[in-house]
Amino acid sequence: MWLCGQGLDGATVGIVGMGRIGHTVAQCLKPFGVARFVYSDSEKKPEADAELGAEFVDLDTLLYQSDFVIACCALTPQTAGIFNASAFKKMKKTAVFVNSSRGGIVNQEDLIIALESGEIGAAGLDVTVPEPLPTDSPLLKLSNCVVLPHIGSATFDTREAMAVLAAQNLIAGLKGEKLPCQVQL
Repeated sequence: MWLCGQGLDGATVGIVGMGRIGHTVAQCLKPFGVARFVYSDSEKKPEADAELGAEFVDLDTLLYQSDFVIACCALTPQTAGIFNASAFKKMKKTAVFVNSSRGGIVNQEDLIIALESGEIGAAGLDVTVPEPLPTDSPLLKLSNCVVLPHIGSATFDTREAMAVLAAQNLIAGLKGEKLPCQVQL
């Protein structure tokens, strides 16, 4: 049926990158009856384990077990292209892949093949390479892919908070202190 898909109730949700955004995504999804949260990150996050009952796993385990795979990680040399043909082959045929981080973590040609062949169930993309996608992109023509315009931060409050955080990072860096929001490379 048109516009029908997987539900969150009873699902296993895998979050790649359990930082501030990944943690907030999990908090928002918890009331929808998610049965289990698993996450992959550079290190175990005790606060996610305690508050969400989340389980720290390696990326392969997350891909094999998750009904929803949500990418919330930073784009680094280690994460560039991590969602590729190999990753999509490890996911359930019914899995929904959601990317809200950076387009560069996904090999889009591999994603198109995975979606067209039914290797994964669906994708929701808030970010792509390039942004915006050309109007003839195959991703825009797939019935099992939804592409959003990456404008989640387009509010006055969010942009002000971004500017304040950038200033706080700059000041801390100049003082030789730990940055409030540092990307782990």
